[in-house]
Amino acid sequence: MACQLKTLLMLLVFLLISNLQHCVNGRPQVPCLFIFGDSLSDNGNNNNLVTMAKVNYQPYGIDFPAGPTGRFTNGRNIGDIIAELLGFENYIPAFATAPKGFEILRGVNYASGSAGIRNESGQHLGNRISLDRQLQNHQYTVSHIIEMLGGYHRATIYLSKCMYSITIGSNDYLSNYFLPMFYPTSQQYTPEQYAKLLIQQLTQQLMTLYRYGARKVVLYGLGQLGSIPAVLSLCGIISSSCEDSLNKVVQLFNDRLISLVADLNKNLWKAKFILVNTTSMEYASSTFQGSTVTNASCCELLGFGQFQCSPSGYVCHNRSQYMFWDAVHPTEAAYEFYMGRAYRAQSPTDAYPFDISYLAKL
Repeated sequence: MACQLKTLLMLLVFLLISNLQHCVNGRPQVPCLFIFGDSLSDNGNNNNLVTMAKVNYQPYGIDFPAGPTGRFTNGRNIGDIIAELLGFENYIPAFATAPKGFEILRGVNYASGSAGIRNESGQHLGNRISLDRQLQNHQYTVSHIIEMLGGYHRATIYLSKCMYSITIGSNDYLSNYFLPMFYPTSQQYTPEQYAKLLIQQLTQQLMTLYRYGARKVVLYGLGQLGSIPAVLSLCGIISSSCEDSLNKVVQLFNDRLISLVADLNKNLWKAKFILVNTTSMEYASSTFQGSTVTNASCCELLGFGQFQCSPSGYVCHNRSQYMFWDAVHPTEAAYEFYMGRAYRAQSPTDAYPFDISYLAKL
């Protein structure tokens, strides 16, 4: 009798999974989406943390149906848009909201503002959920999926079909290496050594994710961090060559990412890692909405040296013509531009070795 009940339960689970995979407009291209990273994908995981990297207030979310949710932009972010492009009816829930039961079979968003590859990155801002901790949270999720699907083998097959999105690394520079008053890394390592160190740690983290069943993984290269409004305002005071110097430091990391993706695809069985080349898209970004403001934030900031929007400050009305929402984060329009090309590449340099739409079919 117990065996019959277990068999019936497993049948019901798989029927539910089948239903979860159907959207209003059809079936999602992958059964689930797991999102890791920083504020480019955070959808509320920082809301209850003691941190300055928290934006659950207006004008953040001014163009998002639910208003301020903890997303670091005016509307949708990378995690939201990739979910839409893959055909999900609803956005992937934040881990902090404790998605329960069969809901986790659709996926979970673990991303945390100010998080980095290195555990100490962003600590001067307060609490955050580093990539290592996000992977621990994912292990917890996987253990529940194994239990729900009736064993490791079934869960492994299911998880291998899912998509994994990772936006990480910016804070290892902006909230670590580029802040010698808080972190010693720039005195301890040359730019080349630091890039190598980050890649070594990221490799181990990706191997951990692979052991948890991930096979279809999207990595995002870092943008030109020396060209964001927060850095431009400081570079204008320091040196005219500051912007180029910082961008060259970050590019050392991006160059190593390409080799990392190639090595993982070669050495890990059935692994399909891809790299979205954000930098190459930024060179074309001035045309994404015609006449675009690329060197200033759309919202009025809290004050000099602050990257976040003021809750009572001015907000631009032509948000679709701004690349940056605040001093660090892109607008929803910019995210749409980047993710449109990440999903279906318009240039051979947009994604390596292929784009997200192709990865979803594998």
